Amino acid sequence: MPRASDSDYEDAMVLNGIFGGLALLSFALLLWQWLVARRFPLHLRLPTHPFPPAVTLLKPLKGCDPATRDCLRSWFKQEYTGRVQLLFGVASADDPVCTVVRELQQEFPNSDSALIVCGSLLGPNAKVSKLAELEQLAKHDLLIISDADVLVPADLLANVVEPFRGKAISPAVQSGGAEEGEMCGLVNCFYRLANPTTLAMQWEAIAINADFWSQVLQARSLKPLDFALGAVMATSRKQLQEIGGFRALANCLADDYQLGNRIARLGHRIELSTVVVDCVSLPMGWTAVWKHQLRWARTIRVCQPGPYFFSILSNPILWPLVWLLVHPSLLVLSLCGACWIIRIWAALDLQRRLLGSRKHFVYWWLVPVKDLLQTMIWLLAFVGNRIEWRGERMRLRRDGTLEKVQA
Repeated sequence: MPRASDSDYEDAMVLNGIFGGLALLSFALLLWQWLVARRFPLHLRLPTHPFPPAVTLLKPLKGCDPATRDCLRSWFKQEYTGRVQLLFGVASADDPVCTVVRELQQEFPNSDSALIVCGSLLGPNAKVSKLAELEQLAKHDLLIISDADVLVPADLLANVVEPFRGKAISPAVQSGGAEEGEMCGLVNCFYRLANPTTLAMQWEAIAINADFWSQVLQARSLKPLDFALGAVMATSRKQLQEIGGFRALANCLADDYQLGNRIARLGHRIELSTVVVDCVSLPMGWTAVWKHQLRWARTIRVCQPGPYFFSILSNPILWPLVWLLVHPSLLVLSLCGACWIIRIWAALDLQRRLLGSRKHFVYWWLVPVKDLLQTMIWLLAFVGNRIEWRGERMRLRRDGTLEKVQA
C-alpha cells in the first residue's frame, strides 16, 4: 500500500508536468507569434497605378476633440489621382463636428465632399445606421469605411485599392491558404494607438501595438482571414450588397468583424494592407481603459468563442509564474526568467516595428503587468454580457447583437 508521502510526491510531479508543459506551450506560441509578425512586410508601399479607380469614403462622426480636425484633414489631403468622394455622416446638425467639417470643406473647395445629417436609427449601433444612409449616397463602386479617430498617411488610398485589381498585395502578404485567383472582397489595415498619454494607455498600447496585430498574423498563418479590422476597410458596393448592406449590421456591436466575416463566407478574400494607420484617442484613466478592454474581450469572446477560450494558453507571463509557484526550484526559476525576458523583449520589438520608435522602451515593466491583468479580463469576459459603449449600457447577446439595458 503506497504511503501518503509517495502519493503527494506523485501528485506534485503530475502538477509539475502539467504546468511545465503549459509554460513551454505559452513560450512556443510567443515565438511563433513573434516570427510571423517579423516576416510581415509592415509599412511596405506599393507602386502607384496611373489610373486608380474612383472611391467613396464613408465617415460616420459623433462629437469632436482636439485631434478630430487633423484626422479628417488627412482624408482631404490624400495624394490620389483618382476621383474621391467624401461623405461625412452625423446624427444632428448641432453636433460640434459639423463646424470642423464645414471649415475643411472651405479649406479644400475642390473636394467632392458632403456633410449628411442622418436621421433614421436602424438599431442600437448608431454608427452603422449612419453608414447605411451614406451607402445610398455613394457615387462610386469602391467604398472606404473609416472610424472618426483615424489619422491616415497621404498615400493610404493608393495602397488599399491595389488588391482589387485581382491579385494579392504580395505572396508574403496574401492570406494563408487563399487561392491566387480568388476575388478580393475587402482590404483592411493594421492600426496603432498613436498617443498613449497616460500610464493606463501605455498599458493598453501593449495590447494594441504589440499583441493584437501579431496575433492577427498568427491566426492568419493557420487559415485565411475571415474578419476585418475596423479602423480602415475597403470593399466594393457589390460585396456590400451581397451581404445585405449595412442595414444587415445595425444590431451588431462588432460591425467590422461581421462585415469581414460575412464577405469571407461568400468566398471572397480578405487582404491586409501593409500600410499602418493611427488611432488618436483622448487621455483615458484606468477605469476607462479597463472598460474598453473588457468590452473588447467580451466582443471577441462572442465572435470567436473557441479561439478566445484557448487564447489564455498563449500568456507567457502567467503560466511560467504558475509553474514556479507549483514547483519552486532554481532550474524552474531560470527557465521562467528566460521566458519572461524574451516576452518583454518581443513586446518591445513588436511595438518598435509598428510605431517606428523606441520611446515605449521605458515602459518595459508594464508588459508583465499587462499579461497578468489580461488574465483577469479573460475571466471576466466569460462571467458577464453587459458592456458600456458610447456612454450607453448594452447587453451583448450570444449572436453578437446588442440590446439596450433600461436604466
